[in-house]
Amino acid sequence: MISIDAQRLLGRIRELGAIGRDCDGRLVRLAASDADKLGRDCFVGWLNEAGLDVAVDRIGNIFGIWQTPENAGLAPVMVGSHIDSVIDAGIYDGCYGVLAGLEVIQTLKASGLVPSRPIAVAAFTNEEGVRFSPDMMGSLVYAGGVGLDDALAAIGTDGSTLGEELARIGYAGDKEPGFLKPHAYVELHIEQGPVLEREGIPIAAVENLQGISWQRITIDGDANHAGTTPMSMRSDAGHAAARVVTFLHDRATASNTPTVATVGTMRFEPNAINVIPSRAVFTIDLRDPFEHRLQTEEAALAAYLEQLATTLGVMVSVERLARFEPVIFDQHIVDGSKRPRKTGGWCPGASPPAPAMMRR
Repeated sequence: MISIDAQRLLGRIRELGAIGRDCDGRLVRLAASDADKLGRDCFVGWLNEAGLDVAVDRIGNIFGIWQTPENAGLAPVMVGSHIDSVIDAGIYDGCYGVLAGLEVIQTLKASGLVPSRPIAVAAFTNEEGVRFSPDMMGSLVYAGGVGLDDALAAIGTDGSTLGEELARIGYAGDKEPGFLKPHAYVELHIEQGPVLEREGIPIAAVENLQGISWQRITIDGDANHAGTTPMSMRSDAGHAAARVVTFLHDRATASNTPTVATVGTMRFEPNAINVIPSRAVFTIDLRDPFEHRLQTEEAALAAYLEQLATTLGVMVSVERLARFEPVIFDQHIVDGSKRPRKTGGWCPGASPPAPAMMRR
């Protein structure tokens, strides 16, 4: 039976996980940053050591391609994820899928086996979406879901432009996104929720990708003195924002569906302890694996915001940040990943962290 080199895989995960530490020891390797460049350089070095053909497309996605004379010209099986991180990240998120793909290729090469198709390992750009919006940008551009020029023009939280930053760090490639069309794509990923660990299940196959609705809500009221303005005479943007948070939480909690709702950011103006907020700006993340239910939640939120504006005397505006429909994964690949490997082949459950197939 063929087995991966677990120590090599874990050693690389730890080495990559040491790149991008801030002064407090937190892993912060944001997309197209100096730390991301160092991580990319390290990864490309390993691709070269493995004897793979390295390609970088114009959105900065990195590919290591293994093909042989026997399978040249066929669409590859692609394995991958991302190496950019959130702020204070773990070392496995994204990196596990990328480095596991490289490990599979190196193991198969060393064994002398020749796969029926080429195998490619991919590291997609800005999948976390912390510095540039939206998230999953590199793979989204690659699949044609977002235009390349629009993505390259994305403005970061620090005022930078993605295209300029990719050029600055040396990863504005020359390949057109989508140049390498895979026969199939598989991603190994740690579980990003608590379910498998709670149930004591080491590995699972994800069957679909949640639909995502991101919105930014701005509520405008009136700033007045916190001590001299009676409660009945207030137009409190902060109170209105709190009502929205409670509405979303209570609705999702009471539902018997897997719908989830999150308010991840919020700021008040003028943001003073003794002043009633005149403005509240916050983001909403709605997710559901079924499109019709996601639309229902969006409609319920819109109706509640309209009602809130009337009852509390505030003004509400909504900006859509991102919207992705749910995706159902290929059943053949899902079923295949559930079957245990009793003979030759790599078993994705062999590595220590509890994984799940596919992203998010």
